[in-house]
Amino acid sequence: MKPLLLSNEFPPHIYGGAGIHVHYLSRELSKLCDVEVRCFGSQNSPDTNPAAFGFEADTSGYTAPKNLHGLFGTLQRCLDFNTREIDADIVHLHTWYSHFGGILAKLNYGLPLVLTVHSLEPLRPWKREQLGGGYDFTCWLEKTAIEMADAVIAVSTETKEDILRLFDVPEERVPVIYNGIDPEEYQIREDPELLQRLEIDPEQPFVLFVGRITRQKGIIHLVNAIQHMTPGTQVVLCAGAPDTPEIAAEMKLAVEEARNLSSGNIVWVEEMLPEPEKIALYSHASVFVCPSIYEPFGIINLEAMACETPVVASRVGGMKEVIVDGETGLLVSLEQQTESPFEPVDPEAFARDLAEGVNELMSNDSRREAMAKAGRERVLEQFSWTSIAKQTLDLYENLVQA
Repeated sequence: MKPLLLSNEFPPHIYGGAGIHVHYLSRELSKLCDVEVRCFGSQNSPDTNPAAFGFEADTSGYTAPKNLHGLFGTLQRCLDFNTREIDADIVHLHTWYSHFGGILAKLNYGLPLVLTVHSLEPLRPWKREQLGGGYDFTCWLEKTAIEMADAVIAVSTETKEDILRLFDVPEERVPVIYNGIDPEEYQIREDPELLQRLEIDPEQPFVLFVGRITRQKGIIHLVNAIQHMTPGTQVVLCAGAPDTPEIAAEMKLAVEEARNLSSGNIVWVEEMLPEPEKIALYSHASVFVCPSIYEPFGIINLEAMACETPVVASRVGGMKEVIVDGETGLLVSLEQQTESPFEPVDPEAFARDLAEGVNELMSNDSRREAMAKAGRERVLEQFSWTSIAKQTLDLYENLVQA
């Protein structure tokens, strides 16, 4: 058995949960079979397992609108994924960036096609702000790939329900296989020098956010919640890679306003930190906040829980399956609009509710400590990459033998 994984992200170029998933899944699968990854970038390691090959796209000659350059560059890479001969038994896609490549591989090479849903385009309408008409294309591309796939892996039960509701796919083709985490890597790791470099006060407990500046992650709602937190609360925003110049500017203004209204130290780390430093921040934080308005799974919460940090998160998507409300963290209800999906009906109320959850935990040391231990135990019991890789390999074998 040899799977070919197609992905935008692969080390050293990882910026989101899907990239983390591909990294660890390929590593664990390589203990069971030969694995090849084709991705975006300059990676070239043909003699390793997993083997990795990166593909670049020269967009310098494009005269299309600027916001479409990335999309057309994606399609060029997907074509190049296929012009290099494929000798795999099955092709496995991760995010819409790889979908065109998988369609070509299935039709031209006759390979079974597996697709993991990390998010769904119809549930991310704010992408029109980023892509314009390109968003209609990515929706079409995703629908085409999902409906022709031999198996569509959902990373949570709620994601499976979304797939069955939005696409014409038989339920038996949609297994649920959770995301996972490596608890040997993600565990308490202190780094006082990092706190000093980032100008985080080591004598003050702090609330942490880690993620991209995007509508999906709800970062602006968290920043707006800071003014409602207990006076003096220290907040660390490890937030970079904005989707658009518009949300980057909105974030800057929101942070400036929060600093004017709050008496606590607000640290905004705009760089995407390497993994060891991110783990150290989780380890030092008193509470981790995940205010996403859409989250099929929320692997970032597993990272925090593995580092024994309780979580305050939106009660949406797969996070309801990851976080045990009242035991490993707190879930905050998010009433969403129906006419404009995935925006809070009352953003001010959502911000206040986030702050209330943070205040509740920050004021209760013993409860935080109990949640910290329970979170780590839940990660160890439920979210092992070893188990996930075995389930995935079993799926591959069933499809190849069909």
